[in-house]
Amino acid sequence: EIETDFSKAIQTDDVAYTINYARVYEIVKEEMAKPSRLLEHVAGRIVAALFREFDEAKSVSLRLIKNNPPLGADCEGMGVEITENRK
Repeated sequence: EIETDFSKAIQTDDVAYTINYARVYEIVKEEMAKPSRLLEHVAGRIVAALFREFDEAKSVSLRLIKNNPPLGADCEGMGVEITENRK
């Protein structure tokens, strides 16, 4: 989730006034491709990259789940959820 002011996009129907979700996908894909030991680290990198790319982003909330984690337990997934506000 990315919080931003969508009021101009609502009024104008112009894509220039909104977040490019195709670019969001690419950023997430790029960061997920980098090796990391911790989900927390990946999540932090994704949030930082989104803030760098989108000046209009006020906050980012991200949930990252690892399917079938190697825990020795029967569970579908484990993960982290973070919310960061622009500093």
